[in-house]
Amino acid sequence: MNPDFPFPELALRIGLAGLLGGLIGFERERKHQAAGLRTHAILAVGSALLMLVSIFVAHAYGGRDNYGIRSDPGRIAAQVVSGIGFLGAGAILRFGLTVRGLTTATCLWSASAVGLATGAGYFVAAFLATAAILVIAFLFDFVEHFIQTGEELRKIRIHLKDR
Repeated sequence: MNPDFPFPELALRIGLAGLLGGLIGFERERKHQAAGLRTHAILAVGSALLMLVSIFVAHAYGGRDNYGIRSDPGRIAAQVVSGIGFLGAGAILRFGLTVRGLTTATCLWSASAVGLATGAGYFVAAFLATAAILVIAFLFDFVEHFIQTGEELRKIRIHLKDR
């Protein structure tokens, strides 16, 4: 792959990463989470850029570094995945027996993956992953609410029955 991408290709990859990451962040923003639209969009753009840099570096060294070791564009991407894990860990909070922020942490990690995919040029995969994330986040929110409401109704019935 030639890393001398024309400007429109670079703009597409970086812009699409920001857009898709922003869509994921919008769902978190809607739930009033600290990591929302801007955080997810910026994270996806940064991940796309790191993927592009990985491609550029691998091409610049002709597939080998100064020591004859093969240059792999996946190396930086692998480090992004690890680094985002630490960022996500910061989004997880524990309040007694309650843990909050797990969905935000996974959305951050997923937005990064979408950014890496767009940076690598895997647009269809990035669109499909974003669509799946959004369906899961929105649809399952209603399912969880339905389950919790049913559980509350069951408790009320038990309470009324015991009277």
